[in-house]
Amino acid sequence: METMVQVEDGEIWADDTGGDGVPVVLLHPGIADSRCWEPVLAEVAARHRVIRYDARGFGKSPDPTASYSPAEDLRQVLDHFEVGRAVLVGTSMGGATAVSGALNQPSRVAALVLLVPGITGFPDLEEPELTARIAELATAGDMDGLLALALETWAAAGTPPDTRAAEWLRAAIPAWFTTYGHQRQDPPAFPRLGELRMPCTLLLGEKDLPKTVHCNEAMAAAIPDCHLVRLPDCDHLPTLRAPETVRELVLAAAGRADATATSG
Repeated sequence: METMVQVEDGEIWADDTGGDGVPVVLLHPGIADSRCWEPVLAEVAARHRVIRYDARGFGKSPDPTASYSPAEDLRQVLDHFEVGRAVLVGTSMGGATAVSGALNQPSRVAALVLLVPGITGFPDLEEPELTARIAELATAGDMDGLLALALETWAAAGTPPDTRAAEWLRAAIPAWFTTYGHQRQDPPAFPRLGELRMPCTLLLGEKDLPKTVHCNEAMAAAIPDCHLVRLPDCDHLPTLRAPETVRELVLAAAGRADATATSG
């Protein structure tokens, strides 16, 4: 069921498939909206309750008009759907939100599945030259140039014209600018990864940006008992490049969470 969730000083579009058991909450990246889950959604939703939503400014969610925290928005979405405990599945930006949410409220997170995740507080993750080039193209109003740069940067495993990746990126790019100045970065999470005690799986794509690969390796090493999955032919769009693997990882985490909840 689709609905608009009221959050502090705004609202968010969300969809809840309904169902029993521990819910699976899907958090999209900054280079796509919640449509990025379509390659894996049907099979996961056939077995588990799935909640997905568009972060402010993305997809069907309105642009932000006030300061907001992605992790706080996640908490309010969980509250809205009366979710006491969930499996959080986050990719890139959504991975950063999932980690921050898990650190804020560990009792509400049954498991983490992190796909090419970002994180707050990791040193030297920024790409100044890339940021400057994006600003230059945006100032010129060159959407085609922005799309070409995004495909080159985050979709290196694709084969031109890479239509679906281009569709996702083109839809997400405007949100980079409508959220600027409104989104607050959540507190540094990387130094606190050792606090995570829930089961965690982290997938990295070896065709991703080198700094992202390095960050993901460091995250997996810092999270206790993290299961690291390396995909040699995957970039920053794992649900598009490796949907079967993503489905397997999500279903495994959700299945274990349900089993633990039942036995508990």
